[in-house]
Amino acid sequence: MNTLEAKRVLETALICATAPLPLSELRALFDGEIGPDTLRRMLDELSNDWRDRGVELVVLASGWRFQSRPELRPYLDRLHPERPPKYSRAALETLAIVAYRQPVTRGDIEDIRGVTVSSPIVKQLEDRGWIEAIGYREAPGRPALYATTRQFLDDLGLASLDQLPPIDGRASESQAVAALAGLQSESLLPEDGQGSLPLELAAAAPLPPTPTPE
Repeated sequence: MNTLEAKRVLETALICATAPLPLSELRALFDGEIGPDTLRRMLDELSNDWRDRGVELVVLASGWRFQSRPELRPYLDRLHPERPPKYSRAALETLAIVAYRQPVTRGDIEDIRGVTVSSPIVKQLEDRGWIEAIGYREAPGRPALYATTRQFLDDLGLASLDQLPPIDGRASESQAVAALAGLQSESLLPEDGQGSLPLELAAAAPLPPTPTPE
């Protein structure tokens, strides 16, 4: 199989995929005949081939995916005029704390926010696939430690946590929420199984700076 044919196979698989495809799955397309370095080079070439089109090939935490470009969002939104589900201020601030200070326990989140974190909020974020328990702190009661997931990164169009917008270490949780929302507004992710992160900020008033718990 020559390079042109291999790129055609890659392009077809990625266009037809309903989720990002990792390198291991893409290699399986060629039964191991194409090495990872060659595969990455072809992916880079594909990305370049699509640079002037309405969709782009990007690499995310879970793998490679075609997605529409941000500047076309106003037009595609007309096909799905319904508004995405809103998340409460408490849910968004909890998500922001986990994203920027992970791993954290519910106690850490409560110390930072100054209020109790209800179980439904944690469950909502878990059910959405944005946070998960990755272990337990060696402390009385062994509380669960929460961190964000690959799904969270995929929904924001990120390959790693290093790409999160930087914020001041003393920033309020509302500022962290705003940073996540600003990032989401730059990433057009259609509501067709590829995921999106609809952050609603209307109720997010500024919070006073709070120290990171030990």
